[in-house]
Amino acid sequence: MIQVPSATADPERRESNMEGVGFEKDAALAVVGEQAVEIDPAVERRVLWKIDLFFMPAMLIGYGFVYWDKAILGSASLFGMTTDLQLQLMDYSTSPPSKDTTRLSWATSLFYFGMLAGLYPMTFILQRFNIQRILAPIVMLWAITCAATAGITTWQGLFVQRFFLGFVESVVPTGFMTIVSGYYTQSEQAMRQAWWFSGTGWFTIIGGALNYAFGQISSGSLARWQYIYIFAGVLTFLFGIWCAIMPDSPVSAWFLTPEERVVAVERLRKGQTGVRCQKIKWDQIKESFLDIKLYLIAIMMAAAYTINGAISGFGPLIVSTFGFDTLDSILFQFPVGGVCLIFIPLCGFIASRIPNTRIPMLITCCLPVIAGCIIIWKSEWGYKPAAPVVGYALTGFFGPVVSLIITLGASNVAGATKKTIMAATVFVAYTVGNIIGPQLVNSKTVDQHYPELWKGMVICYCITIAAAAALYGVLWRENKRRDQMDLDDAERDKMAFLDLTDKQNPFFRYVL
Repeated sequence: MIQVPSATADPERRESNMEGVGFEKDAALAVVGEQAVEIDPAVERRVLWKIDLFFMPAMLIGYGFVYWDKAILGSASLFGMTTDLQLQLMDYSTSPPSKDTTRLSWATSLFYFGMLAGLYPMTFILQRFNIQRILAPIVMLWAITCAATAGITTWQGLFVQRFFLGFVESVVPTGFMTIVSGYYTQSEQAMRQAWWFSGTGWFTIIGGALNYAFGQISSGSLARWQYIYIFAGVLTFLFGIWCAIMPDSPVSAWFLTPEERVVAVERLRKGQTGVRCQKIKWDQIKESFLDIKLYLIAIMMAAAYTINGAISGFGPLIVSTFGFDTLDSILFQFPVGGVCLIFIPLCGFIASRIPNTRIPMLITCCLPVIAGCIIIWKSEWGYKPAAPVVGYALTGFFGPVVSLIITLGASNVAGATKKTIMAATVFVAYTVGNIIGPQLVNSKTVDQHYPELWKGMVICYCITIAAAAALYGVLWRENKRRDQMDLDDAERDKMAFLDLTDKQNPFFRYVL
């Protein structure tokens, strides 16, 4: 049975202890001391199950909404949005006349410019204040903004809406990334980060099915694309209600008993990553931007997610050029979602069971993406060809690649402010990739199979592989150096919850 420290045994003393911890220290010190205590494995399993049950289904659905409301644009463009908002124009300067989709490209990219503007300030606000008081109102504002798309009547209005939508949505993925790092051990994080990120795959399929269903509407006062946005906004608002009951950390997790909260915190001691500290520390900010890991992970994310910027905004349009009709083009998003749905959790499961396999799996998953891009580019396009459809499905391996990058970023930093910086930087890189992607789709080169797009994707994934290999070398060398240090193990437990960074804490070990 767990030996509960005396400071946590009495509720009044525990509350007093929490007040005494202050913003500058890790919240874990409110329920545990400097020395490790023995915990009952059965209690730990029960605690882990409760944490999983509260967070994982809701986070998977929540990130699914994040992915879906961006991908809606690709389907909406097939349901009259491009005509209604003048997003697609005929270019009569060419012979024969060609379609100019520049405005649609910018509508896709402006979402990510908004996210880029919001990431650092939103993530710092989330660290500094209680999570539910920040996350819930912002998610509900996101829901309203999404539904309000149905009321837009001009392409200029859509540009403004897309920027603001990206700004308010920016808090969600970084919030999820830091929440997982505050509730789960290093070995558990790969699977849990993969679970919520697998919402990408689930909602490629579910969202595609819903878009297909709305595509059957042939009556009503609204256009089909307007119904999709209103429905997405309503579902997102319901997710915001869940955010309103989210606890700040394991220390205040209302769904755990007082004894279980101690276990939830104590089991994180070994990883030396800390739980939660609300003080923003400038020394950790400086260290973050001098850390090569930050830049290698950012390069990997920016390069790997370039393909999503193109696929989410232009996927159905690209597939429609293979010879399929509007509704069939939406259904062909299912194989991409299926690859994400299967391989994101699978890679997370393998990483949680076999140590130091994250980077090797990441490099391996890059290869099918490269192959898929080459197949689409070099195969024959015509009336319902098989080869480019297979190649298009293979691009779904971008999902496990990105999921593993998120895991590497979250698991390889310690210190609350440094974790905030890493989370924000990962998704800044994510926005950069998504901004670049749509700009590679040149509608004037459709007869040549969009060569700029597929060449760009191959180059980006080669860059991802090179950066991953460099990161492996950096982390392996640092772990080897630390293993050779003469350290006093008695100090390990004391350092776990002092809000030290991975560089400040010699007991921290990096996962590869």
